[in-house]
Amino acid sequence: MPQRYFITGTDTEIGKTTIAAGLLHAARQRGLTTAAVKPVAAGCEVTPDGLRNDDALALQAECSPPLDYAVLNPVALAPPIAPHIAAREAGLQLSAARLADACFRVFERGADLTLVEGAGGWRVPLNDDQTLADLAKELGEPVILVVGLRLGCINHALLTVEAIAADGLRLAGWVANQVDPQMDRQQHNLETLKALLPAPCLGVVPRVEGGRPAAVAEHLALDALLDPTAGLSS
Repeated sequence: MPQRYFITGTDTEIGKTTIAAGLLHAARQRGLTTAAVKPVAAGCEVTPDGLRNDDALALQAECSPPLDYAVLNPVALAPPIAPHIAAREAGLQLSAARLADACFRVFERGADLTLVEGAGGWRVPLNDDQTLADLAKELGEPVILVVGLRLGCINHALLTVEAIAADGLRLAGWVANQVDPQMDRQQHNLETLKALLPAPCLGVVPRVEGGRPAAVAEHLALDALLDPTAGLSS
C-alpha cells in the first residue's frame, strides 16, 4: 500500500530536507518507488531552466521514477524570506487548496513512498488567513516531525505536536536531527523528548557532511513508516 507523509519541523533550517531525502533514499535502496512534493519554496536561484530551489532539487534527486521539477515544486520564489511575503512580492496569491491540488497530482502516481515537505514550521503563513497547517489538513496525511537538536528543542517540539493534534492530524513519528553539535546535555534532551512525544522516534541523525542522503538513511527506521500495522500513533 502506498505510504504518504507530510514533513514538518520545529523551525526553519533544522533539516527537513535532509531527513526527507534520507527517507526517500532508504526506500529507493529497497527497490521501492518514491516521489516528493515541495509545494512552495522560497530562496530559489535563477538558472537557465528557471527558478530552482536547492531543497527541491535534493528531493528530486531521490525520486524514482524521475519527477519533473515543476511538478515537484509548483511554486518557486526567489527571495529567501517567508513564503507569503515572497509570493506577494511576486504578485502571487498562495492558497492551501491550490497547493493541495499539486500534491494530489503527485499522489496519483501511486509511488510506494511519497513525502510532502512544508516550509519552515507548522504555522508558517500562506496568506492572511491560512498557514501551511491548512495545507496539511487539506491533504489529511500523517505527519513526520523533524526536531532540530539545539537549546529550546523540547519546547518547540511539544508546541508543534500540540498544534498538529489540535488540527486533527496524526503524528506518525519524529526524527531528531543534530543541528548543534555543541548542544549541552544532548542525551538528556533526547531522553526527555522520547518520554514526552506521543509517537516513536524514527532516528537520531548526527551531523552528516553535505547532508548526503545515503549516510542519513543509515540512521533512519524506515520500517516503521512502510508498515501500516506498526501502530505509529503510540
